[in-house]
Amino acid sequence: MHQLFCFRRFSAFYFALFFSGALCAQQELPSAEMRGVWIATVANIDWPSAPGLSSDRQQMEFDSLLDVLKAMGLNAVFVQIRPAGDALYPSSVVPWSKYLTGQQGRAPEPYYDPLEYMIKAAHSRRMEFHAWMNPYRATFDLDTASLAATHPLRALPDNRKADWFFRYGTRYYFNPASALVRQHLINVVKEIVVRYDVDGIHFDDYFYPYKEPNQVLTDYNSFAADPRGFAQIEDWRRDNVNRLIENVSKMIKSIKPYVRFGVSPFGVWRNADQDPANGSQTRAGITCYDDLYADVLKWMQSGWIDYVAPQLYWSIGFPPADYEVLLDWWSKHTYGKQLYAGHAAYKINNFPADPNWTKPDEINRQLALNRANPAVQGSIFFSVKPLLRNPLGVQDSLIDVLYPNQAHVPGIPSLSKAPPATPQICRIGGSPSSVKLAWHACDVGLPDEMPYYFAIYRFDGQSVGDFQNPRNLLAFTPFYSEKWVFEDPTAAADEYYTYVIIAYNRLNVESYSSDPVVVKKTKKSAKKKKKFFGFLF
Repeated sequence: MHQLFCFRRFSAFYFALFFSGALCAQQELPSAEMRGVWIATVANIDWPSAPGLSSDRQQMEFDSLLDVLKAMGLNAVFVQIRPAGDALYPSSVVPWSKYLTGQQGRAPEPYYDPLEYMIKAAHSRRMEFHAWMNPYRATFDLDTASLAATHPLRALPDNRKADWFFRYGTRYYFNPASALVRQHLINVVKEIVVRYDVDGIHFDDYFYPYKEPNQVLTDYNSFAADPRGFAQIEDWRRDNVNRLIENVSKMIKSIKPYVRFGVSPFGVWRNADQDPANGSQTRAGITCYDDLYADVLKWMQSGWIDYVAPQLYWSIGFPPADYEVLLDWWSKHTYGKQLYAGHAAYKINNFPADPNWTKPDEINRQLALNRANPAVQGSIFFSVKPLLRNPLGVQDSLIDVLYPNQAHVPGIPSLSKAPPATPQICRIGGSPSSVKLAWHACDVGLPDEMPYYFAIYRFDGQSVGDFQNPRNLLAFTPFYSEKWVFEDPTAAADEYYTYVIIAYNRLNVESYSSDPVVVKKTKKSAKKKKKFFGFLF
């Protein structure tokens, strides 16, 4: 049985490898591409593996996850730091999560700040850290007795609870209609933006709850008491969510303009039979706009979010909701915002309702569609554990075929007031085994002009070549490099090379390239080729 399993896995992987190789032969591997993954903490889906682990064990598990993800070529993690009205960090307004310690309100032992640790761990591996938050879910069940005394569902007086919360199905939710709730949620986000070095704030798809049989939202009295000019309760509900999104966005940008704000909505905004002019050719049973009251298009049109990552958790050719159809639809409705496709890694070889997920090339084909569409800037996978299990060789395919090259997260020039200062190579040195470069950047004024990391390019010969060819990109430096130096151990003796350096700021916007420097690697060191009246000799 084990041998048969290994043979099937081997065959599936190499089928995908062959197919993907054909695709990659037709498509250049991008050097700017979101390659992210959602790390779910609710119910301990991804991390930590169980509640109540020691601090050392939690850290070890997280480091191990990042090491594997880095090896797979990923460059960003979206970590769920607020699963259900709680926090994976010390907070003045939110209790500690039970998924971290086993009891809500209890701090990790020995004490440490998990969010601070995770951010530093990601940044040390040159991976972005986006703080994923579930804004409205107050509990994951109906057991209010186990909530911490500081949780608003226990701390508030009964008359206030009725305004702040409602029960739906087997959970409690924060009430989107309450102005006090909106301010509370803004304060929750503000605490993170002020205290932590996050690259982004990320909301998931849970706004108003997904509809359940025999369940009714009990907000008609609130609507009747203050309709705010809306004739339909559905429009009023959407406005409640709009107000939160708008105010969170304004708060983030007023404090740290480089922190990006994005949302990963349910993958179908509206079906065409609901909206012939703007809906997608799908037959989804629920939609963002009509069931979750999330008007994502308005958020993009209004400039409230910086990117959208729709959860396109269906296969190519799936009749009710075709991945290819939905990717095309979203690509035509971005309003200038970045678009990342959400992929259902959890369905690979694990979803009998759709046999397409038994095909070893499904994810490969989805990424090929992404790269063929200029409006798509990358992918985010849900979630970590399926990638670690490597169903149908997906992890192998990411390492060897889809993400074999280095890539940075795409920049957002519209948010940057200026490009970073242009670096200049100032010193060349070497040893028998390497070429050493040092550089500087002058005239740094605005915060966006400060370099955050650098790309080092090397071209064979004595001229600048193709920046889009992954072979010419030697390396990216770590974030927050204290020393602007790089050592190239791959240079061969008696060969000429041309080096160029490009800087990137916190928004991944690139600088002008440095002046090229031609270097001859000698057997003992390296020599810079000098200029004479603008010419190299």
